[in-house]
Amino acid sequence: MPPAVVGKNGDISVVLCGEAGQGIQTVEQILTQLLKSSGYSIFGTKEYMSRVRGGSNSTQIRVSSHRVCSPVDRIDILIPFDTKALEHVRGRIRADTVIIGGKKELFPAGGADHFNCIDIPLSEIASQVGGAMYMNTVGSGVIAGLFSVDRQRLDDFVAAFFGDSSESVIEKNRDAAARGYDAAIKIIEDGRIRLDVSANPEVENDILMNGADAVGIGAIAGGCDFVASYPMSPSTAVLVFLAFHGDEFGIVVEQAEDEIAAMNMTLGAWYAGARALVTTSGGGFALMEEAVGLAGMIETPAVIHLAQRPGPATGLPTRTEQGDLQLAMYSGHGEFPRIILTPGSLEDAVYLTHRAFNRADKYQVTAFILTDQYFMDSYYNLPSVDVSGLRTVRHIVETDETYQRYFLSEDGISPRGIPGFGTGLVAVDSDEHDENGHITEDLDLRIAMVDKRLKKSAALENDTVPPELIGKDDYSILAVGWGSTYHVIKEALTVIGRDDISFLHFKQVCPLHRSTVEYLKRARVTAVVEGNATGQFANLIKLRTGFDVHHRILKYNGLQYTVEEVVGRLSKII
Repeated sequence: MPPAVVGKNGDISVVLCGEAGQGIQTVEQILTQLLKSSGYSIFGTKEYMSRVRGGSNSTQIRVSSHRVCSPVDRIDILIPFDTKALEHVRGRIRADTVIIGGKKELFPAGGADHFNCIDIPLSEIASQVGGAMYMNTVGSGVIAGLFSVDRQRLDDFVAAFFGDSSESVIEKNRDAAARGYDAAIKIIEDGRIRLDVSANPEVENDILMNGADAVGIGAIAGGCDFVASYPMSPSTAVLVFLAFHGDEFGIVVEQAEDEIAAMNMTLGAWYAGARALVTTSGGGFALMEEAVGLAGMIETPAVIHLAQRPGPATGLPTRTEQGDLQLAMYSGHGEFPRIILTPGSLEDAVYLTHRAFNRADKYQVTAFILTDQYFMDSYYNLPSVDVSGLRTVRHIVETDETYQRYFLSEDGISPRGIPGFGTGLVAVDSDEHDENGHITEDLDLRIAMVDKRLKKSAALENDTVPPELIGKDDYSILAVGWGSTYHVIKEALTVIGRDDISFLHFKQVCPLHRSTVEYLKRARVTAVVEGNATGQFANLIKLRTGFDVHHRILKYNGLQYTVEEVVGRLSKII
């Protein structure tokens, strides 16, 4: 029998699937670091249920000879840890998908011959080591062996990964990994499988990070020195990242008793001169909305990281969606300007989060960084993120006895003082106020203050991140996306391979860049690709520009787009 040749253009999609509690995340953490350090480009993402045990969770790891940054539907190698896992991903299994596992465990009623299955009894090997808990490490060893990872590197990494455990547990995990590795080497030597992928030594020194890391790095680069949050998936990872690095960078970390307290602490920190972040998700942010209105009235800066997940209410708490654009756009009662930044790549997340701090400070407004669960939990390798040129620009003045916090300036931006820096009184009030910050019901002054706050909108519109055009300028078909759809649409257009299709990606959606309508009018066909049910960004484009996008490609089942899915849905239009 000829070997099963696995790989497409030097790219292999590995999927591991099993119950929550079976250690899928452990396998993911071990393999991604091991494979990257062995010279393979890596992209990883996961989908998981909101339960501690049971159900079926899966992780996809693309292992490639070239850089990859988006999910695919196909499965080249599947390692299911139980029979439920097979059912969970059955719709993605193809004739050439190689399933690796114990045939008796996976197909107790028979039927293995209908699949391309290689018999490596993971659970039996784990039992020989010490129990079912070692099956995930056996699986890690199998994948490491298939990709020819140096055996000593595997052994050292497993020992380090389980370094906080007892010596007995460390040794059993090393044994489990070694047995899985040997089983993989045997099927290679027997001519059962051959992988069509090659390593690149230049990749070994790349960094590997996910969306949460990128937002956290951007916050540090932006001078963040205070973060207050109430844990809520998928935003919690940013709080954890900043807490981990808090001592190193002088960041005060406060896990508040609830979201209302977290947001009010953030505003108090900015008032006192700190640069503060609150990280939350839709349901948590809903509780913060009154304080967003407070920020608008007292004109204090604020930076909010809003990691989207499907709603309403608890919705699908561990899934993804781009459903909170309208929430961010219209949160807070009354009328006041804001900034909404929507990173599409890890590099974007670093630079745009840094930008959020500087622009919130400069214009004294709330700046949102809008991500989602898929973006937070996905990771890939990249050479570096250059933060050497990023500067923290502070816009605080020293006050004197004549200081007026809400001076009616020509551009609407009043000098911002902080208590204790100078001799002036820095008074703020959530009621309408005069230039000194004292409550007023002078209706003419009310008009002047509203106009002053709204004058910032003109300045914000002139300081907007332009959309990125991928492809030729003389397109006839234009795909449009925002936020986390960046890489998947970009790769989909590469697969389609037509010169007349280009892609316009928005890194900032509020205010919209002035060039938006000109890009759209140049196309014969336009299609917005976004992850919600009503086309929130398409609606925003029409509201702000009057342009009605021709097609809306929408997804809202809680899963991210795959490359094949975008290719298929765009192809139907063009």
